[in-house]
Parts: sequence; C-alpha cells; structure tokens
Amino acid sequence: MRNISVIGSGTMGNGIAHTFAQFGYEVTLIDISEIALEKGISTIEKNLDRQVSKGSISNEDKETTLRRINTSTSIEEGVKSANLVVEATTENIDLKLNIFKLLDQYAPKTAILATNTSSISITTIGAVTERPEKVIGMHFMNPVPVMKLVEIIRGYSTSNEVTNTIFEISKTLGKTPVEVNDYPGFVANRILMPMINEAIYTLYEGVAGVEEIDTVMKLGMAHPMGPLQLADFIGLDVCLAILNVLYDGFKQPKYAPCPLLVNMVTAKKLGIKTTEGFYQWGHGTKELIVSEKFK
Repeated sequence: MRNISVIGSGTMGNGIAHTFAQFGYEVTLIDISEIALEKGISTIEKNLDRQVSKGSISNEDKETTLRRINTSTSIEEGVKSANLVVEATTENIDLKLNIFKLLDQYAPKTAILATNTSSISITTIGAVTERPEKVIGMHFMNPVPVMKLVEIIRGYSTSNEVTNTIFEISKTLGKTPVEVNDYPGFVANRILMPMINEAIYTLYEGVAGVEEIDTVMKLGMAHPMGPLQLADFIGLDVCLAILNVLYDGFKQPKYAPCPLLVNMVTAKKLGIKTTEGFYQWGHGTKELIVSEKFK
C-alpha cells in the first residue's frame, strides 16, 4: 500500500501529503485549481526547509520527498491508482459527502477511503458509498509533520481489517494511532472545542482580556498556547463548524457557539488565515499582538 491520494491542498492536506511523502509513500495531491496546488507545494517546501535548518532531515531527504509528490486537479485521474485516499477538505458535510461519492466511483474498489474530518460522522460519510466497510476516519493534528497523534475513527460498518491497516500505516509515519468511537467531535474536539468556546465566552462576558485568558491557561495549566491563540491557529470558522456539529449531535446548551465567535466568523475575522482574529497575524513578528478590537 504505497500509493496515496490526498484530497485538498490546504493546511491539513499539504501537511498530510508532506508526511506520507517524507516516509516513502508516492503521493498525489489533488485540488480544484493549479493555484491552490502551487500554494500547497510551496508550503510543503518551506516546511521541509525548516526541517533541514533544524537538522532533522538532509537536503537530499527534502528533494526526495518533493519528488514523491505529484499534483492533479482531477479526482478521477488523481485517485485511479490509489491504495489509500485521505480527504482533507473544509469541515462541510455536504462537500465531504459529494467528494466521497466521487471517490467511490473513481478509486479502485480495493482502496481504503479515509477522511481527516475533525467532527463529522464516519458512518454518515461511509453510507454514501458502496464500500462503507472501507471508510474510516484518520484525524491528523496540526501541524501534521510535527504532531504525533492520529485519531482513528471507525464507522459503524468499518471492518477490523481496514482499522488494523490504518493503525499500521499511521505507525509507519512515526505517529501514535488511538482508536475512538464514532460520536460527534470524537475525543479531541469534544474536549477541546468546549474549552475554546468557554474561553471566548470569558472574553465576551468581560471576565478578562485576550492576553490574560491565554496567560492563565499557559502558565496555570501548562498549555503550550492559550485557547484564544489556538482558536486563531485552527481557524475560527473551523471552530464554529465543529461546535455546530457538537450542538446538532448532542442538543446540549454547553456546545452552543458563543455569539462573539459567530460574529467574528460572519465578519471574516478567522485568525491566522485572514491575518486577524483574537490576535493580529500580519505584523511580521513572533510577538503576539492582540487585535485592536479587544484592546
């Protein structure tokens, strides 16, 4: 199982492609436009350069990794020889269901179809295919080349054979796979997103400012970054989408998105990807600068 197709060349997709290629797999990175693919490859190259500068890989390793990655704007062409497809598009259920219908049509019948979804039901995704036993969740953490965890989510129909295969593949990437059950948010985001949402409520209700909230969690709880900084890093639109999945799935008020989060997403203040969220990200410095909105 050496031929991997990755759907989506954004932050998660290019990180997944980078990681598979670095560990010897042949990768086809697929997106709807050449511009998106060029941006994805550029990001992979920059991240490989960072690994070279840190001494974790050699220049030869970098060039070999890049040679293992091909690109395509066609799902039909991009998955025709795949042993494993990993979908890593935006957290939108209609988009994912449409993609999996196409993957089921064009990928070899023996291919495993995985999704990097952070919250959407694997059972629901598998149900739109003729191979639900071969559909599985493979939830990588960001940044993919660095983070060790992969949440492995088996849908209601996912076979033991497919689950075991994905476990072993994850280990070949230097990752630690953990199996979880198919419920909204799985484990990582069922715990993380309510914490981020509560941090946003804490800001919204005037309990403390952005820096103060993040400092309490970093120094008091030993978190590597505060929840508001992490929300910017994840993308506030992604946070909102996951909270909506949790709220729709459990119907419990504790999962209801904070109105401040909803307003920020509506205003397209999404964090790093738009250069402004709770912090300003276009300032060219490592110093965290709180957005003018919250000063």
